Amino acid sequence: MSDETTHETARRRTVRRPTAAWTALLLCLTTALLATAWTTPPRAAPAPPVPGGSVPAVGRAWPVGLRPPVVRAWEPPPTPYARGHRGVDLSAPAGSGVRAVAAGRVAFAGRVAGRGVVTVELTGTGDPPLRTTYEPVRTAVRKGDEVTAGALLGTLEPAPSHCPTACLHWGLRRGDTYLDPLSLLPPWLLRRGPSRLLPVPR
Repeated sequence: MSDETTHETARRRTVRRPTAAWTALLLCLTTALLATAWTTPPRAAPAPPVPGGSVPAVGRAWPVGLRPPVVRAWEPPPTPYARGHRGVDLSAPAGSGVRAVAAGRVAFAGRVAGRGVVTVELTGTGDPPLRTTYEPVRTAVRKGDEVTAGALLGTLEPAPSHCPTACLHWGLRRGDTYLDPLSLLPPWLLRRGPSRLLPVPR
C-alpha cells in the first residue's frame, strides 16, 4: 500500500470519528429531553373564574359622611330571585353629598321608579367591571362622565325608604352577580369606628 493510500485512509477515519461523536451526543440529548417530557407532569390549565370573582379594595372614600352607621348590612339571597338585601343601607341626613367610592365612569344617572339612581363603572376592575349603585340621589352627574374617588355624584334625597331615618342604599355588582359593597373599602377606611346596625322598622 502506497503512502498516499495510507494517508487517504487515515484522513477518512479522522473525518468519520467527529461525525460519529456528534451523532452519539445528539442521540443522548434527544433521549434526555424525551425522558424529561415523560416524567414532568403537565401544567394544570388555569381554573375558570368564579362568578363574581374577588372584589379588589379600590375604594378611597365612603359614599356618605366619614364613617356612616350601617342601618342594614348586605344579605345575599340564596338564589337569584329569592329575598335578600342586595347592598348596604348607610344612615345619613337628607341633602348629604353622595360621593363616588372609587374612580370610574358614570354608566347611568337618572330616575328609576321615581327614585334618583347613579351607577358608576369602576376603572380597572376586570371584565365585566364592577359597578356601584347609589340611591336615592338627586344627581349632579351625567352618563359618560369620568369621576374620581370622592367626586360628588349628587345629594341624598329624602325619599321614603325602609330605613328608620334617611339613608343611602349602596350596591355593588359584577355582571348579574350582587356583591358586598363594603368589600370595596380597604381596612384603613373600615377601621374608622364600628358599624352600628340600627333596627329595621317592621
